[in-house]
Amino acid sequence: MVSGLIPELDYEKVAESIVARLRQYFLRAKRENGIIGLSGGLDSSVVAFLTARALGSERTRLYLMPSSITPKQDMEDAASIIEELKTPRGNWRTIEVDNIVDAFEKKLGPMGKVEKGNVMARIRMLILYHEAATSNGLVIGTGDRSEILMGYFTKYGDGGADIMPIAGLYKTQVRQLAEYLKIPERIRVKPPSPALWHGQTAEGELGIDYATLDAILYLRFDRRLSRERIQKVSGIPLETIDRILERVRLNQHKRRLPKVFLIDQEKMRFRKHG
Repeated sequence: MVSGLIPELDYEKVAESIVARLRQYFLRAKRENGIIGLSGGLDSSVVAFLTARALGSERTRLYLMPSSITPKQDMEDAASIIEELKTPRGNWRTIEVDNIVDAFEKKLGPMGKVEKGNVMARIRMLILYHEAATSNGLVIGTGDRSEILMGYFTKYGDGGADIMPIAGLYKTQVRQLAEYLKIPERIRVKPPSPALWHGQTAEGELGIDYATLDAILYLRFDRRLSRERIQKVSGIPLETIDRILERVRLNQHKRRLPKVFLIDQEKMRFRKHG
C-alpha cells in the first residue's frame, strides 16, 4: 500500500534547482572547488553529477577513501563515475584509511565495530575538510532526507559538511533523480550501505525498507499527518510507525547545532556593594 504515497517529482526541475543553488552558494561564499567523498554508492554519485553540472568537472574534486572492507564493486562504481564525469586526473584521489584508523585504535584501545565505524567516518570528514582548506573549497555532503531524519549518519563524520544539496529528497526520490541523471543502473539498484563493517546494509540496520520508511517520514513531516492517520492511509502497522518516529525524536540532537547556554549580560553584571 505504500506505493504512490510520495508525490512524483519533475526531476528535470529538481536537478536544475539544485544546480542553480549550488552555483549561487559557491559564488556568495567565494569558494572555488566542491569537495566530495565518493563511495560509489547512490547518494555520492548523484551529488557528484549535480556538482559537476553546477561547477564543471574542473572544479569538482572527488575523494575515494576505501578501507579493507570496502566492496570491490563500490570502487569500480566510483571509478566509473570519475570516468563518466571526465574528472581531470588531478581532481580525484584515492586515500586509504585503514592505517589511520589503526593508529587511533592503537592509541585509544580496542574498539567495537560501531565505534570503529564512527572513527572511520570522522577520519574521512577530516580528510575532506583538509582538502577543502588547501584548495579554497567547500565540503559537499551526500546525506538524503531519509538518513538525516533517522539520524542514520555519524555525527561530525559523514554528517559533517558545508552544504547538503540532496537533503530535501527522500532515498526513493534520490534513486529516481539518479535515473533522470542517467547514473548507471547497477549503482541505482544496489543496497545502500555505509560499508563501515562487513555485511552492513542500511535497510538491515534500520529494520525497514526505504519505500515504507519514506512513506512514514513523508506523511508525518511533509503532510503533517498524525500517527493514526498515517496508519489509515498507508496500512503500515502502528508499532512500525511509532518505532520510526521515536528514532527520529531520539536523534534530533544530530540535526542541531550544539546547545548554547546564553548568559544575560546585564543580569550577570558585577556590581560592587556598599
